[in-house]
Amino acid sequence: MKDFKSYSNERPEKPQGNTDNTASYNNTVELAKVLSKAMNGKSEGQILHTIIAEAERGKREGTLSNADLDNFYNALSPLLDGFKKRKLREVIQKLKSI
Repeated sequence: MKDFKSYSNERPEKPQGNTDNTASYNNTVELAKVLSKAMNGKSEGQILHTIIAEAERGKREGTLSNADLDNFYNALSPLLDGFKKRKLREVIQKLKSI
């Protein structure tokens, strides 16, 4: 799995004539494609473990900020149900304290 910053930096070029809302939607769609490809075939536990391990590494190395974690949460949370969304929020809060 790539680090968190590489996901936020993989943005398609904005086609001419697009509004900011359309470009934002396209960025979110592209992020979802990248995330789903990276997580294809993995169990929920494996995905969570990978996310936490990469985030901990990024925080310790100083390459992952709390704003990056918030952006990750905001991008992923609409795809989750209530329980999983709360669990992700708990993990994000734990990672912010590192």
